[in-house]
Amino acid sequence: MFPDDLLRRVSAAGVVAVLTVEDAEDAVPLASALAAGGLFAIELTLRTPCALEAIRRIRTGAPESLVGAGTVLNRAQLADAHAAGARFGVSPGCNPSTLRAARELGIPFAPGVATPSEVEIAVEHGCRLLKFFPAGPGGGLPYLRTINAPFDHLGLRYLPLGGISLPQLGEYLASPLIAAVGGSWMAPLEVIRRRDWAAITAAAAAAIEVVQAAWR
Repeated sequence: MFPDDLLRRVSAAGVVAVLTVEDAEDAVPLASALAAGGLFAIELTLRTPCALEAIRRIRTGAPESLVGAGTVLNRAQLADAHAAGARFGVSPGCNPSTLRAARELGIPFAPGVATPSEVEIAVEHGCRLLKFFPAGPGGGLPYLRTINAPFDHLGLRYLPLGGISLPQLGEYLASPLIAAVGGSWMAPLEVIRRRDWAAITAAAAAAIEVVQAAWR
């Protein structure tokens, strides 16, 4: 369900900025600030009324960014996000009806998993890139290795999010299970509200430095 070329782009990014945007006017400056630090992969959460407009603006005003929709909870949201220009969708859980919708609509999708049963559901619906959520409170890499063991022969890749910050980034990226790591620490909501684009660029650059070190 996640095309190889798109998976390669996410994996090449190494880190995905998870963003919540309250004002659509901030969307392009925010994406540009991240890009200035070398971070181009974005999961923009559908938690605010302007989220779809923010996705539209990033697609047109910051075309170098790879922007997807996060917190996708149902078919309608998935279709709306796709129409707005989202390149992919991500959900916090593993809802079979949303998975069916993603498959029917042909939208790249990474469902959230935290148990072997959820991994089975995702695999049944053709998913090979899975969001491990919440990664930190859920047990981190040791837990992920354990629940993935029965599926190791399938070559699944994971996008861990939740409770991860810069100090843990390198550890996650060192695992072959990890396609990329998602987090909001590069652009937390309070910093976006202040429009402190320089701080966001610096945080993005610090994350990319860890990514590059992990790949040496």
